[in-house]
Amino acid sequence: MDQVNLAAWAGKQDVASGRVDITMAAMLAATLDHGAAPAQGDILPQLWHWCAILPTVPNAALAGDGHPALGGFLPPVPLERRMWAGGALTFHAPLHVGEVITRHSCIRAVSEKEGAAGPMVFVTVDHEIHGAAGLAITERQDIVYLAIPDTFTPPRKQPLPEGDDYREDVKVNEALLFRYSACTFNAHRIHFDLPYAQQVEHYPGLVVHGPLQATRLIAGAARTQGRVPDQFTFRGVHPLFHDDGLQLRGAWEGTRQEGGQQSARDGGQGCAQGCALRLWAGARAGHQTMQASATWMASGKETT
Repeated sequence: MDQVNLAAWAGKQDVASGRVDITMAAMLAATLDHGAAPAQGDILPQLWHWCAILPTVPNAALAGDGHPALGGFLPPVPLERRMWAGGALTFHAPLHVGEVITRHSCIRAVSEKEGAAGPMVFVTVDHEIHGAAGLAITERQDIVYLAIPDTFTPPRKQPLPEGDDYREDVKVNEALLFRYSACTFNAHRIHFDLPYAQQVEHYPGLVVHGPLQATRLIAGAARTQGRVPDQFTFRGVHPLFHDDGLQLRGAWEGTRQEGGQQSARDGGQGCAQGCALRLWAGARAGHQTMQASATWMASGKETT
């Protein structure tokens, strides 16, 4: 693998704009079981900005897996499997339905490692998301590239914690994956083309999007605390498949008031000095698929 050539992509920048209009907001609300769709000018729920700026490349510019071909903004990594492994976001100001959203992107680093399954390439991308009022979100996106194995060998399974402070079970099926792929204009075939997923990438089923799991987790965190978090991190730890079911769990980390005098289960009242909710997504069988954390730095933001 030409490490020097790949490393040359570090520092590459891109600027793109788009919006979540009322039609897309209605599509997302239906897909994510959000309830009533936000109206024009309403605050955009967190992580819905991922549907504002879509990869509208022509079909001729798609690779065989359905992703846009590499070599434009992202480096031409010679490994066939590409996954959004995780990320971290800080929310500075709300975005709104219908407003123009501009994303400034920069590749922070490209690194090559040797894993248990062979060579791996990690690409870290930094984004600044601006709305009409200025900077709204700073975001780090972690992308990993792997070779497609001859057979599916899953990562080590980690048991899903009970997470008594937040519990939710989500029905997962082909319709959900198709709808979320449509909202994100994501043509990655592992999410909707079962013969491709099984015969080419050797997965046992359709893969549930990591961003879909993250979006459901942050929405659950906001409902649990009663206001949206200021920071959110997430990391995929095991693939989730369309017939696995989806369990979402959360537990408050430590005590929820400075000085340790208030219980971790106080109904959301001990967060004035900051608090964090540890979150997990997992399969019905009881193993984790995603680890996440939502953090509230101070009181003041309302849930949406």
